[in-house]
Amino acid sequence: MSHEEADPSPQHETPADLRAESILLERAIGGWRGIIDSGLPTVVFVVGYLVTSENLGASLAAALLAAGVIVGWRLLRHESLQQIAAGFAGVLISAGFAKYTGKAENFYALGLLTNLAYGLAFLVSILVSWPLIGVFLGFFTGKGTSWRKDLTQRRVLAAASWIWVGVFFGRLIVQAPLYWSESVTTLGIVKVVMGWPLFLGAAYFTYRLLGPTYRAMRATPN
Repeated sequence: MSHEEADPSPQHETPADLRAESILLERAIGGWRGIIDSGLPTVVFVVGYLVTSENLGASLAAALLAAGVIVGWRLLRHESLQQIAAGFAGVLISAGFAKYTGKAENFYALGLLTNLAYGLAFLVSILVSWPLIGVFLGFFTGKGTSWRKDLTQRRVLAAASWIWVGVFFGRLIVQAPLYWSESVTTLGIVKVVMGWPLFLGAAYFTYRLLGPTYRAMRATPN
């Protein structure tokens, strides 16, 4: 028997590993449908605002309709609303705030605050040596906080968390000036561009960085 056969390395990706990592993504963000469902109302609002020549009421109605259709479709298929509940509530709050103030840019205010909160949470978690990526990964793999005993794993998980600090604060740096200058159309387009594409890019690099660590965690007894 060869050394390679006798010592299967956790660095090697097997079909089972890929399947397990796919399930992890599904649980964390709801997979592709979760990404689309959570971002579609914002896209509809942006398109509606452009098509209706900046008609706030019609744009908000279109965004709410899109969110309602998503919820209705999930209910008809007897699917869980867990992954989209927060997104639907966010659309309602954002639409309500924009309508109440009469300012279209306030449709994006909650998103900016959310990015600030997430960015600070990830940053603080790194500074106190409890990187949130490690907390999430420990929870989803059932390994708890065992990763904190391994210095190499802690460093990798901290590096992965820095990716998300960059995502959330990067959005703020670009979008906040547009919000304060009331550049609603530009802000909407930038929000879409920095939404799915940036999220998927960050998720990909996080996945590539964490692959060996994730497999090592799964192979380690509790």
